[in-house]
Amino acid sequence: MRLMVYSHDAFGLGNLRRMLSICEYLLKNPSNLSILLVSGSPMLQAFRLPKGLDYIKLPCLNRGESGTLAAKYLGTELEETLRWRSHLIHSAALHFKPDVLLVDKKPYGIQQELTATLQYLDAHLPETKKVLLLRDILDSPVKTIREWKQLGYYEAIQSWYDQVLVVGMAELFDVAQEYQFPLPVAKQVRYCGYIRKSAHGLNRSELRWFLRIKPSEKVVLVTPGGGEDGYPLVKAYLAGLKHLPSQVKLRSVILCGPEMPLSQQQDIQKQALQCPGVDVQVFTDNLLGYLDAADAVVSMGGYNTLTEVLSLKKRTVVVPRITPSQEQLIRAERFMRKGLIRAIHPDHLQPKTLMQAVMAQLGDRVTPSLELDFNGLPNIADQLSNLLVYPPDREPALA
Repeated sequence: MRLMVYSHDAFGLGNLRRMLSICEYLLKNPSNLSILLVSGSPMLQAFRLPKGLDYIKLPCLNRGESGTLAAKYLGTELEETLRWRSHLIHSAALHFKPDVLLVDKKPYGIQQELTATLQYLDAHLPETKKVLLLRDILDSPVKTIREWKQLGYYEAIQSWYDQVLVVGMAELFDVAQEYQFPLPVAKQVRYCGYIRKSAHGLNRSELRWFLRIKPSEKVVLVTPGGGEDGYPLVKAYLAGLKHLPSQVKLRSVILCGPEMPLSQQQDIQKQALQCPGVDVQVFTDNLLGYLDAADAVVSMGGYNTLTEVLSLKKRTVVVPRITPSQEQLIRAERFMRKGLIRAIHPDHLQPKTLMQAVMAQLGDRVTPSLELDFNGLPNIADQLSNLLVYPPDREPALA
């Protein structure tokens, strides 16, 4: 079987890491599966890719904090770059001839760049199944509904797609209901649960030994994801260390993120020199191992980070991103209501308040009111397998 994966990639690392996790899981079992990943992420080469997975790198786009798209590195106009990307995606489908196309988040891709590929598959490879993958929360319902109506996404799903897989739980956020999916689209939706990833590289004990952490020491991991807009969070944490009681000794590991501007990385490094017990790194492809080595985590509210943290049952303080999307804020609020995390609105982020929340989490023993379902990967694999065996109108629903 041939699977072509389109990874939405205009901001951060979350979408790429999620799609890579799905690819790795699908390739674990011996089979004749081949996967072609198409993405514009500048970090593709930094990840270990399993046998059976190859990729085509598209020219990078950058959404920025304002939400305005632009070419990230090349001095090309946006429309020119999008035409180029669209041609590369179409060419990949033409030559790879996928049995399944798995599309991340946007039914037509970024700025409609998947349209030519969808039309080609429909005309020349009608047996190719097309699956849309959505994370648990996209944005506020008002904004998402308006955008989906304007861009024709509801009609796109009905016209082009065989199925919609949601990596989340309806109990936390019912995508079909919250975003007012028309009945035909709602019938295509399958809730798969959250994704539990496997660690690569050093495990908890090995990492703690590598970082020279004593068994009695508490470790806080600070991770702002890709890091492009993570500087205020890291800066507040470093300043907050000065508010610790003198008898409290914390070890702190800060992962700036590869997309944090170099000048900000250098400033973080400079500030960290004045704080005992702080280790600063830019990036790791073993984030899960670092999360496991920590006793508490300070992060933003991205899908990948929160699900990874909670799959390890780590106590977490979340400061969500609130622009240009409300996605992280909504997720943080929903998770906080269930007792899964503590959250601080970025408008109320202060060093002392942040450190108080960290200390509270290190001593917290509250039992969450909801158990998260982390069977996302096997459920996705089952759904894709079933789709190739059963026509969509006869496909068995998940138990």
